[in-house]
Amino acid sequence: MRKLLNTLYVMTDSCYLTLDGENIVIQDGEKILGRFPLHTLENVICFTYKGASPALMGACAERNIGMSFFSPRGVFLARAIGKEYGNVLLRKAQYRISDDDHKSIAYAKNMIVGKIFNSRWSIERTLRDHSYRVDTENLKKVSNILYDTLPKIDTAIALDELRGIEEKAAEQYFSVFNHMILNQKNDFEFTIRSRRPPLDNINAVLSFAYTVLAGDCANALSSVGLDPYVGFMHGDRPGRASLALDLMEELRPILADRFILTLINTKAIQAVHFEKQKDNAVFLNTDGRKIFFNAWQNHKKEIITHPYLKEKMEWGLVPYAQALLLARTIRGDVDEYPPFLWK
Repeated sequence: MRKLLNTLYVMTDSCYLTLDGENIVIQDGEKILGRFPLHTLENVICFTYKGASPALMGACAERNIGMSFFSPRGVFLARAIGKEYGNVLLRKAQYRISDDDHKSIAYAKNMIVGKIFNSRWSIERTLRDHSYRVDTENLKKVSNILYDTLPKIDTAIALDELRGIEEKAAEQYFSVFNHMILNQKNDFEFTIRSRRPPLDNINAVLSFAYTVLAGDCANALSSVGLDPYVGFMHGDRPGRASLALDLMEELRPILADRFILTLINTKAIQAVHFEKQKDNAVFLNTDGRKIFFNAWQNHKKEIITHPYLKEKMEWGLVPYAQALLLARTIRGDVDEYPPFLWK
């Protein structure tokens, strides 16, 4: 298993990134704000329109360092992608699976099992830790509905049927999401999932977390030789990393949702960390993104035991571990894809 390295977050929107030898140099006009050795990094995330030099992007791509660009408001713009890694036969096998609904659904089913299993775990965690503060009846009801949904996944015979099952399960899960918010309820009241754009604080931070997690999944898939843009459940669409979205499904409840609930319930993120635009869109402001990424990086360093591999690893390596298992399954080394089932 590889080692978890650092992620460099560039939050100052007037910065430009350049390459100096084996170092990333961050400049604001003529002023140098920082210098970071490339060998210590695995990701660079920039919230600046000025971007980076072609030489730096090439150096990052050559070293398999992910580089993603966002607007200063946190809207995803682009990823720098270098040469392909791994075996061309692996990617050809991936494409053949993607073109065959019967083969695709076998992978998609396990990923959705993982999502619903982990969604239920998140609800059960709240019931276990805060039963005296929450609506236990509603939470238990939805937990049971999600449990009863799991066998239906196995009998689904078409991708559209599976997507329908997943959509209904997600509606049930989010119907009690507000019950898992224990503090700052006036500022973080969840009523409905709004995406493009997010229309309140809770949707803004959820969307932001999902975007970051999707980027981590895309980088992980690329690093094991898979094409993050060719998925099994999410259909082909220009510019959409469909396989990264597939892989992210099972990780949303445990890596993103629980993380966000912790930020809110511990009051690390507050209403002052958001800004509302004229079109009513809500985004994390600069201070909010700094708090998010500081907590995110610390969370990624926490040690867990992978439920399938039985190996100790950092949370931040879980997308890589799942991408590796997916690649092994496509190669035929593993009989079926083992989703990440957190316990």
